[in-house]
Formats: sequence, structure tokens, C-alpha cells
Amino acid sequence: MEDVALECRDLAKAFGGVPVLKGVSLALRAGSVTALAGENGAGKSTMMKIASGQVKPDRGQVLVGGVPLPHGDPQAAHRHGVAIIPQELAPIMDMKVYENLFIGRELRTRAGLLDRRAMARKAREILDVFGVEIDPQATMRRLPVGLRQLVEIAKSTSGGAKVLLLDEPSSAISEREVERLYAVVRKLREQGVAMLYTTHKMEEIRALADRVVVLRDGGLVEDRPIDDITDDEIVHAMIGRELQDFFPELHPRGEEVALEVRGLHVSGYPSPVDLTVRRGEILGLAGLVGAGRTELLEAIFGVRRSTEGVITVAGKQVKRNSPADAITHGMALVPEDRKGAGAVLSMNVLDNGSLPRLSQFTLGGWLRQRNRTKKVGAAMESVKLRSRGLGQQVGTLSGGNQQKVVPGALADRQRERPAAGRAHPGRGRRRAQRDLPHHHRARGLGDGRDHGLLRHARDPEPLPPRARHARRSGRGRADPGRPALARRTGHDLPARRRPQPAQGP
Repeated sequence: MEDVALECRDLAKAFGGVPVLKGVSLALRAGSVTALAGENGAGKSTMMKIASGQVKPDRGQVLVGGVPLPHGDPQAAHRHGVAIIPQELAPIMDMKVYENLFIGRELRTRAGLLDRRAMARKAREILDVFGVEIDPQATMRRLPVGLRQLVEIAKSTSGGAKVLLLDEPSSAISEREVERLYAVVRKLREQGVAMLYTTHKMEEIRALADRVVVLRDGGLVEDRPIDDITDDEIVHAMIGRELQDFFPELHPRGEEVALEVRGLHVSGYPSPVDLTVRRGEILGLAGLVGAGRTELLEAIFGVRRSTEGVITVAGKQVKRNSPADAITHGMALVPEDRKGAGAVLSMNVLDNGSLPRLSQFTLGGWLRQRNRTKKVGAAMESVKLRSRGLGQQVGTLSGGNQQKVVPGALADRQRERPAAGRAHPGRGRRRAQRDLPHHHRARGLGDGRDHGLLRHARDPEPLPPRARHARRSGRGRADPGRPALARRTGHDLPARRRPQPAQGP
């Protein structure tokens, strides 16, 4: 097959004894986009890391243009034209755009000095090819995430990349930047670049992909041209079950208020916020990147400073800017940055699962091992964590399973919590993971038990279908939206100012 740019043969990989990839084979053709779909923890990121030389497989081979790549050698992969654009970008923020573009391959004068003028001129030519207006002299820190991403893509392709691996490139950028990204992907396809593109959005698959590859539980279950497969077939392949239970009926919400926020003024935003969450209710916050959804949840929980307002949980007032008091009153927060703010990667699953409710597992200063093992084990089973046991270090889990540890750590205690908040639960999750398993877990909080659930998402799609959504008005007030219409009527918070971290009450 002369047009095959990259081929993976029988790839297998396990982390901590838990299989993540089980003999996966696929081929990427030049001038085509292959969408890689699958639930959280299906093995997609591991597959990309093996293909780019970042991770050494336990079995199998990666070939570029028919030439086998040495295992676990990212430099060799780069020399053969394989580049990866990770979800978590890592540019050098304080360097200029042209410096980032040419890092490691700087242009020099005959005297051996850096030819900064030539690099800036060449950088502008490279960026002009993609039709984007970026000042090569600007520092990376000044650019929004979407433009940083395009600089990374330009750096890879200008360096001779024949294969580009894009890991959820649209997960943290605005709709305008998404359209710009689409144009760049189509341009690269015209230039003959082979691309593997992971995404959680079905419309994105339809807009860009030539083929769809679906992984489930580490195995390849579907590999078909995009025109030969329906959306329902893709989702069915991802979750391995029929779709009649895709959105189960929710129980009616209770009338008792679980969480009430009145006049909460978040530092960095000009107007106060009011909202109410009843027991058994899921209240969704929709809005674009920068709308203030994460900041609002953090302020309610107390990890971001608020300057005024009243927060009550089950009728009892919570001290502002005090996460400890929020926890005491029965609040839980699943942060947007699961790894950085939600889990301790150097600790094992049992210890991570114990941290949010350590006082429950101690007696006279001693840990009750049997009790916490039983409780944490049941909690991790409820989120379908795949590990070799509670003693496994979280950092050795696959990326998808690391994310499950955070809600799992709160799962058992949530039965006692009147209110819980989840910041961008869909980030880093694919459609089936967001819309079904995650929906079930959200429903477990908002199904008539003694809970209220406040969730937010950048786009309306990942919010539960029966959620009562909150609309962000121009005055910063949270206005309840009608269930049938709110998915398409979210407004942003007012113009953003520089946010400030919490500094105590």
C-alpha cells in the first residue's frame, strides 16, 4: 500500500499490569484524516504516544513509509516525520512565536549567530500559508490557546511532518478558533499530510474525517470509511451496548433547596450571581471558554476569592472563601484539572480515595484500614476504574483511568452531600463517555437522592438532556433556561478582568 504514511501493527501495552492496548492495528493514509474515537480509558492517548515514540509498546511495531521505527524513541519518530499535538500544549511561554517555531533548528548567519530577522520573516511565511494573522514577534503567553495550538501545528508541519497526531485539539478553544483549526486541517490534508484526530464531538468527525477508528477496552472494534457508518453505529461501537438507554428518564426533582447562591461577586467579574439548585436536580452552566463557569464553581466552593454574597447548603450558611467549611457543609468539587488539582499521582488509589473524607476512616488518630478499603473499593468500582488494585500508584494508570479516580474519590461520600459541583466534566472525554456513563454518574447525584448537582461545560452538548440549564446574562446574573431550549441559549458572563486566587475570608 504505497499511500500508507503510518502503520501500527499488533500494538499492545499495559500500565501497572492493566492492559490498555490489546493488539491494535491501523493504517493512516497520506492526505486523509482518521478520527480516533472511544470512551475514556479506551487507549487512544496511549496509541498516539506509542506512534510518536513517547511510549514503548509491550508488543507490536510502528512503521512510517514502510520503515520500522525504534520503540520509545521520539527523536527517531520526529526524524521520520511523525509529530504529535497533545491536548496539554507545552510551548515556551516567555519566548516569541518565531523562537518557538524554530526551536532546535534555529537559522544562523555566516558568523554562526542567530539570524532572528530571517527566522521572523520565515515564521510569517509559514503562518501565512495557514491564513492566520499572528505576529511572529509576539510572546506565546499573549496568544489565546487556539493560536498557540496553530503555532504548534505550524512548527510540526514546517519541520517536515508527514504524519500529524492531534489529541482533542478543539477541547479548550472557542468556536471561532475551532473554525480556524478546521481550515488548517483541511489545508494539511490537501498537502498530503496523514492525520489521526481524536475528538469527542460527532459533528467534528463528520466535518473532517475520511475514516473512523473506534477503540473499546483497549481493542479495535471498528475501522470504516466515514460514509459507511452512522452516528449511532459509532456510539454503539464505543459503548458496546444498545442506545435505548442512552438517556434514561430522570426522576422528578425535589422542592427542597440543596444549594442557594445570592449576590455572589466573583473577583475579576463585575456583576454578582444568583442561582438555586434543588435536591434531585442537575443544574447546568453553559458557555464558551472564558465565560466564567469554572471561576463561578471555584468561588462557590471557596478556592477562588469572592468579595461578597451569601452561599447556603441545605439552609445553612457557608463561609465564603473557605473550602474546609464548604466540605463540612456537604459540598464536593471535581476540578477541571483532574491531574493537577484533583489527584496526587505519586500516591496509590486507596490513599487518593481516602483524602476527601479522611476523618471518616480514623479513630483516635489511627486509620481504620478495613473500613476505608471497603468504602474506597466500592467507590472505584462505581466509576469502573481499571487497575490492578487499590495499591496501584495513580501515576501508573492510563490517562483515562487517572481521571476516574477523582470522581471515584467522592462517589461514596456523595451519598451524604447535599450539593456537588463538576467543572467541565466533558473535557478530555469522548461522546459516549460524556453522554452515557458520565450521565449515569451525574444522574446518581440528581435522581431524587439528597443531592443537587451543578455542572458546567464549554458547549451545551455534554450537559444532561434533562438538566435545567442556567443562562449567563450580560449583567452576570444566572437566569434559569427552559429545559428544551437552554442547550442552545447560553450567554457569556460580562467582560472578564484578571481573576484573583482565594486569599482567605
